[in-house]
Amino acid sequence: MLVNLVPEFLAVVAAPDPAAAYHDYLERHKPVLQSYWHNYVLDPASPHAERVIAAALTADRVDLTRLLEDVEVAAIAYDALQRTLEQADADCPVDLYLMVGVGAANAGELVVGGRGIAFICLEHFTGRANPQTYGMGLAPHLLPLWIAHEVAHAVRYTSPTSRADLRRLVADLRGAYDYWDTGSRATLRELLVNEGAAVAAAQAVAPGFEPWEYCGYTRRQYRRIRELDAFLRRAVTPLLEERGLGLRLRFLSGGTTPAARLMGGKVLPERAGYYLGLRLVESYLTEHGLASTLRAAADEVRKADERALGIQTA
Repeated sequence: MLVNLVPEFLAVVAAPDPAAAYHDYLERHKPVLQSYWHNYVLDPASPHAERVIAAALTADRVDLTRLLEDVEVAAIAYDALQRTLEQADADCPVDLYLMVGVGAANAGELVVGGRGIAFICLEHFTGRANPQTYGMGLAPHLLPLWIAHEVAHAVRYTSPTSRADLRRLVADLRGAYDYWDTGSRATLRELLVNEGAAVAAAQAVAPGFEPWEYCGYTRRQYRRIRELDAFLRRAVTPLLEERGLGLRLRFLSGGTTPAARLMGGKVLPERAGYYLGLRLVESYLTEHGLASTLRAAADEVRKADERALGIQTA
């Protein structure tokens, strides 16, 4: 199901008392928006939250207005959602939310009440960087790629046929996805496979983009990661069965310091785990296809990789 919250947000901005209107908006969509804030922004009850809200409500939105005038965003989003569900052989409901965020993640995944949710924050897809909204200036034609990526996560977390450890962790939290909890409890292998499978989904649903775009890199970043391929594979191998939020941040988050990414005398490129995750799932994907890859246990993926390398296991 497609849920478009953008008109409602714009009405909030135009209200006589935007701050009060925003809190009413949060309350109306509390389960989803509270989860968005908790996972990708900060605790909405934090004293810092009011400053974030005020900045979001007073930001210049001319770029967003032009996007909505020039691009049929809802139609593009609905088509990408349907194509992803078809490619994934979806056996679970997934909602796609179009929204205006508060400058945090440009896209992400949630699970609320056991239901998978993907969201896209349109301030990042206007084609123009906007320092007031922290908009990244991504081109709107990239929307299907990002939608496919996030919907793939939702399928992996909630499909009744998923063997992923992340599905178990979501179930342990009574049908809720928590970025910080799963980042602490899932193995690094599971986290990388999770992202690699989502990148593969984006490639299948939205073909024709440059390879670095599927991983969210610039051309220069992608070239550097390709140059470091052998080093990265060696460096990550001893850590794949380890757990810890620091590993998720080191391999999958932007904004971490070079010191936090120092390994083996070299600084890992930011978010190198997206590339590594795709490399990890390649063999399983070739053997079993996308739908199975989205649901595969990390150990199944490992065994396929070992078969491809000719490694004999007991």
